[in-house]
Amino acid sequence: MKPAHEKPTVLIVDDSADNLSLLNELLRDRYRVKVANHGNAALRIMQGETLPDLILLDIMMPEIDGYEVCRRLKADPRTRDTPIIFLTAKVGVEDEQHGLALGAVDYITKPISPPIVLARVQTQLHLKAAA
Repeated sequence: MKPAHEKPTVLIVDDSADNLSLLNELLRDRYRVKVANHGNAALRIMQGETLPDLILLDIMMPEIDGYEVCRRLKADPRTRDTPIIFLTAKVGVEDEQHGLALGAVDYITKPISPPIVLARVQTQLHLKAAA
């Protein structure tokens, strides 16, 4: 359990340096931000001692896609309760259904709306804290 004064940590996973930069800029004043530029890096971070409070996860990445990252995290008892919000250019209904079926708590399509991303991150962090 984190002390009340400590900022929640958000892990951003995206293979685009521009997207990582944009999201880091958007979130860093309110949250501690960690970044991973591919799925395997995210999985390594999630093996660390301190887990992030929330993950913003791109789907289309080389080597291991966001769906597989989500599947692996939800299969692990240690990481299964970490909320995942997909942040992706995949706009199909079936893509969103698949992401939510894997256990994601939300699905945001790119290009992002900064106020919407902030609101959804805040909502999920409040829900997690209340649980």
